[in-house]
Amino acid sequence: MRRLALSAVLLALAAGPALAEGDAKTKGGQYVDLAPVALPVVVNGRIVNYVFVSVRVNLTGGANAPRLQSKEPYFRDALVRAGHRTPFTRNDNYALLDDAKLKASMYSAAVAIAGAGNVASVSILSETAKTHSGLPRPKPAAGR
Repeated sequence: MRRLALSAVLLALAAGPALAEGDAKTKGGQYVDLAPVALPVVVNGRIVNYVFVSVRVNLTGGANAPRLQSKEPYFRDALVRAGHRTPFTRNDNYALLDDAKLKASMYSAAVAIAGAGNVASVSILSETAKTHSGLPRPKPAAGR
């Protein structure tokens, strides 16, 4: 009986670090996926297209993921408001969004919602344009 108890204690001690490593790996992959949102593409004050975008807010390892996942509507609302206030329109393609502007805007909004030190980055999972044909031609870049 002593051998069995000693074996159980040794196995528990050996498994402890392995379990802690598993917890660290799952904490590093924390995120909040936003429901897809339609953002306008505006040219000369007119909406010429909508782009449906899926965004992921990547959280830091120390963030409280369940609490922040419950705030998904706030993240989504911030994205919609930013996209309508200053559209993420690209000058060269009206079927895509300016990813850098979208990520920067969403990152600052996510930090405001989640708190400092809780947001690692923002990723764009997908972009799908409502219309691919019949769009106005983008103006050529200056100097060409």
